[in-house]
Amino acid sequence: MHRLDRDPTRPVYVISVAASIVSVHPRTLRIYEDEGLLCPARTATNIRLYSEEDVRRILWIRHLTQNRGVNLAGIRILFELEERLGTRILETLFDEANAFDEAHPEAASGATAATGATAGRHPEAATTASTAPPGSARLPGVTHVNEAGRANPTRPAVNADHQ
Repeated sequence: MHRLDRDPTRPVYVISVAASIVSVHPRTLRIYEDEGLLCPARTATNIRLYSEEDVRRILWIRHLTQNRGVNLAGIRILFELEERLGTRILETLFDEANAFDEAHPEAASGATAATGATAGRHPEAATTASTAPPGSARLPGVTHVNEAGRANPTRPAVNADHQ
């Protein structure tokens, strides 16, 4: 029997599974949603469902907060710019950061000591750089709102990455 290619926009992961895939606490995903960075699909019983694209987006958020020091408000602006301009801002920033790190290994090693992670090196983001989505999945017949009933809430940003 021939297996069909998986649709990366199809919501299939409940919050606990999505959190496990990206190694975060489910509360972190709720915070990302509250900040307007994610908009997972919802079932008729209001259970969050995450797609492969949502998982890639979470990996971008994690990379930007942990390895690049960007707060959640800055990430929201980057995502909005990407969506408005239709360009891959994050891919360009990722490529430029990697080029800088390769040209200046002393700077990368200093960042490693300070953050506990190698600057510019994020395996998940590197493997998904060309497919990182500019926005979360929008599927017909699936409600895309957060708990407050808003698609893109505007709240003061949280500077720390909560886990």
